[in-house]
Amino acid sequence: MTSSVLCAIDISNGDLDAPVLKKAAALADIEGAQLDVVTVLPDFGESWVSGFFQPDFHDKALEEAQNNLTKMCANTLGADRNEKIRHVVATGTAYQEILKTAEGAGSDLIVIGAHKPDLKDYLLGPNAARVVRHSTVSVYVVR
Repeated sequence: MTSSVLCAIDISNGDLDAPVLKKAAALADIEGAQLDVVTVLPDFGESWVSGFFQPDFHDKALEEAQNNLTKMCANTLGADRNEKIRHVVATGTAYQEILKTAEGAGSDLIVIGAHKPDLKDYLLGPNAARVVRHSTVSVYVVR
């Protein structure tokens, strides 16, 4: 039995990840599992790039991402379902943070979308491919 389903979405995709979120919610509901939703912000703080941003840029970006993630979940799944979701905003490399969040939450299943892959990605997006390749739990890829 699955106890936790982690849905990885990119809030910068707008509604493109709504089908991914709906599938993750359906899979969690079937198993009676907790639904966690994660989005990952790029990390600009450790490189020379951080000098081009205001000192509080990261905090503001986290707050905005948290608001957008919560709003997207509520719009896609409804306010009642959204109340039961754990919303996670991580910072770093997408696939690494998704895997770290899954491990930390004790997720049994990761649901991720594969969007607009290039031929060089062999029909699976680079982050989805890395999650599939490196995950220690099952991964459900939504096209």
